[in-house]
Amino acid sequence: MERLLFIAVLALLFIHEMDAIRVQEWKMFIVLKDMNDETAYKVFTIIHLPLYFAAVYTLVIGGTAAFTLKVIVDIFLLGHTILHFGFRNHRGNGFTTVFSKVIIFAMPILACGHLFLLLTM
Repeated sequence: MERLLFIAVLALLFIHEMDAIRVQEWKMFIVLKDMNDETAYKVFTIIHLPLYFAAVYTLVIGGTAAFTLKVIVDIFLLGHTILHFGFRNHRGNGFTTVFSKVIIFAMPILACGHLFLLLTM
């Protein structure tokens, strides 16, 4: 159950990042907002490559590294949601649809459930 819940958390994070490209989230970042859209899109997208690689690789190798990654991702998603809430009125915020908001706010709910399971096992 714990593993499936974390996979759901990670899948929601990946979907959120896909949605971030759709809404041009880079327009909310200090350095990226001043770039033209094509360059900012490429930089924003390529930045995710090492993050996705590290997440998937760590899960595949398992062990203590996977446990640590899971805890970090769960805690990150709590802070991530607080940031999204704090920037909800930012002029560059394109996460205004119900679809986007459900993804954003489902992540920390599942992450809290996962963290509880992980730490009580």
